[in-house]
Amino acid sequence: MDNATISSLSAELAARKLSSVELTGHFLSRIKALNAKYNCFVTLDEERSLAQARAADARRSAGSGQPLTGIPIAQKDIFCAAGWRTTCGSRMLSNFVSPYDAHVVAQLDAAGAVNLGKTNMDEFAMGSSSETSYYGPVRNPWDVHTVPGGSSGGSAAAVAARLAPGATGTDTGGSIRQPAAMTGICGLKPTYGVVSRYGMIAFASSLDQAGPMARTAEDLALLMTTMAGYDARDSTSLERERENYARELGKPLAGLRIGLPKEFIAEGASADVVKAVEAAVAELGRLGCTTVEVSLPNMRLAVPVYYVLAPAEASSNLARYDGARYGYRAPEYADLADMYKKTRSQGFGAEVKRRILIGTYVLSHGYYDAYYIQAQRVRRLIARDFAEVFERCDVIMGPTSPTTAFRIGEKMGDPVQMYLNDIYTTPANLAGLPGLSIPCGFDAKGLPVGLQIIGNYFAEARMLNVAHQYQRATDWHTRTPPGVE
Repeated sequence: MDNATISSLSAELAARKLSSVELTGHFLSRIKALNAKYNCFVTLDEERSLAQARAADARRSAGSGQPLTGIPIAQKDIFCAAGWRTTCGSRMLSNFVSPYDAHVVAQLDAAGAVNLGKTNMDEFAMGSSSETSYYGPVRNPWDVHTVPGGSSGGSAAAVAARLAPGATGTDTGGSIRQPAAMTGICGLKPTYGVVSRYGMIAFASSLDQAGPMARTAEDLALLMTTMAGYDARDSTSLERERENYARELGKPLAGLRIGLPKEFIAEGASADVVKAVEAAVAELGRLGCTTVEVSLPNMRLAVPVYYVLAPAEASSNLARYDGARYGYRAPEYADLADMYKKTRSQGFGAEVKRRILIGTYVLSHGYYDAYYIQAQRVRRLIARDFAEVFERCDVIMGPTSPTTAFRIGEKMGDPVQMYLNDIYTTPANLAGLPGLSIPCGFDAKGLPVGLQIIGNYFAEARMLNVAHQYQRATDWHTRTPPGVE
């Protein structure tokens, strides 16, 4: 049961070999036993989860089950869920119970999935290591002294530790793909606008995108088919026909053109990461793919552009947290202005404050044109580079992260080094393109390496098939962290 995929568990539920109550109870027991070791979950509601499981079993018995009916899914604590505490990893929302469901949560509920609990994360999704959480750092199941990546580290670690068969995440600059790479699982950031952001607590609205995390590409396709869809409540949601993201699984890869950006290897990737990625590309060559060297000349500017635009949007989005209407409020203050000041000083962590200050600075009079407008111009150049490259190839491949998981605390004192972890992932967010990370090997320390696949707009089904075919030919995605009981 622990190592079963979502697709295999769905088949067992459909065949009545297993009930959702049994399945949900099993994972809840594992969470109780192991969560102290990994710190993946911040909120559980066993009674509510088991009630959903009983309802799912009734749906199956009535013949109205869907592929995800009865499947327990961990929810990143950035998604509002009615009646659930929703903290976004922050003291500011430590007492907030959502009165409504995010679109993603509602879609999964409608499909009959079970909300297993809310997972730990970097505060307000600001971080690359899941160390900035008010609830303490998440620990990587492959080595508990290392980080699981961020900001969706709790979701990634929960799937890797076999505490959940699948999870939701969000990706603003790599926050699904990078933790997927560091924990040896799969994670998909869809095309911007394909999955509604309604009810997803905002960090940087023009970059944030929700997506699935699981152990196989096939499972990602199942989750994505349910999560995606137009939502009129989100002004950035794309009005498109619904897709079956599993429709291309099994399609031969003969003739598929893989673009290999020279900048991906030139920008500081470790030797072990490069070796694993090159081996993965060679394996895909044996499956019929061809390769072509391409260039993304403005990629070197992606991190500085991201760390202008994302904090600028964050400074605006986080202005709502003032202690007046909901969330944390300072216990003692002299007047309204003092309440605002003390509430925000006490309620936000150091990284969130840093980004608010950066964002306020780049949006201020005298600096707006020099920083924010210039960053938007470079963002267009990055998107143009991708458009030109996709005239010569079908997908782009390279490392997900320049290194494997680093030790907890190693980079907390150097924000710039922490930000450079996103060097390969931020370009796709800036361009609004879909990106996927799958495991492709290990470094000399036995830590997972991720292969990143970037596709053109709305190419998720093709990308998932590339990953699926690779996983049929390899077994990296089946490896279990040592010590996972």
